Formats: sequence, C-alpha cells, structure tokens
Amino acid sequence: MTSPLPPTPSQTVGPFFAHGLPYEQDWELVPEGHPGAITLSGRVLDGAGEPVPDALLELWLGRDGDRGALRRGEGGVSGFGRCATAPDGSYRFRTARPDGPYLSLQVFARGLLRSVLTRVYLKDVPDPLLDGLDPGRRSTLIATELAGGYTFDVRLQGTGETVFLDF
Repeated sequence: MTSPLPPTPSQTVGPFFAHGLPYEQDWELVPEGHPGAITLSGRVLDGAGEPVPDALLELWLGRDGDRGALRRGEGGVSGFGRCATAPDGSYRFRTARPDGPYLSLQVFARGLLRSVLTRVYLKDVPDPLLDGLDPGRRSTLIATELAGGYTFDVRLQGTGETVFLDF
C-alpha cells in the first residue's frame, strides 16, 4: 500500500507578468484631467529594503457606481487598476478619492506563495483597523500627502513591514 502524497504549496508567482497581464490604461482608474483625481505612487521593497522590480499591484477604489473592473464606466472611470513595478520598484496610479478613508491594494511578487492585501489610508483617522494597531504598525498603512497626490511604500517584510490583511 502506498502512502498518499503530501499536499504541495501554491506555485511561486512570476516574474512573468508582462507577458499576459497588461492592458491599456491599466494604472489609470480615471482619465487625465478628471475632477478631483489624485496620484498614488511609491515603491515595493523587500526585507532588505531593496526594490522589487517585477511586482504587480492591483488598486481597488470601491466607489459606489465605479466597480466596473476592467470595463471603464462613464467618463472613463474604473474601480480597479493594475500596475507593474519599474526596475527601481516604483509604481503609480491615477485614481479618484475613495468614498471611505482608504484604498485597497493587493500585491503579487516573486517569493510570495499568495498575494498580500493591505489598505492605503489617505489620512490618519479613527478606524477600527487602525485603532487596533500599535502606533508603529499603524503608520505603515498611512500614505504621505504630496502636491496632487500621495506616496505609499510597500515593505514586504523586515523593519517597517507593511500591515497585511487576511482575506
């Protein structure tokens, strides 16, 4: 009698995103010149603080009426965008402000058996998730405001690791 094979882990992701996932205007949730548009940019960094040049990020706006995923709604607005990182680990999205205090950000990268999900808070406001974190961890979810937008670095592990959510 043979013993059953043990379960195997999920396959490690990438780096193969550029072959099958890009689509036109993938990082633009709203068109240029859209009223109230903001830019969210930053970098994805590994545990040593080095850039991750081949990660893929998905931004979910979650605005009522703008949940059209890849299909652009009226005025070219979408509730979903996707952006691959550049060689320096940088990314950029142009989006509308969320109805609530945060944007949802999902990260796919080599070495991750599953994607990770986090939130990008545009302001440090009372919120059940933020209120349950110690101040040092809380700060990893809050974007820094810049002229016309925000910056938010994703640290996959190590010092200053971004808080990731179970889903």
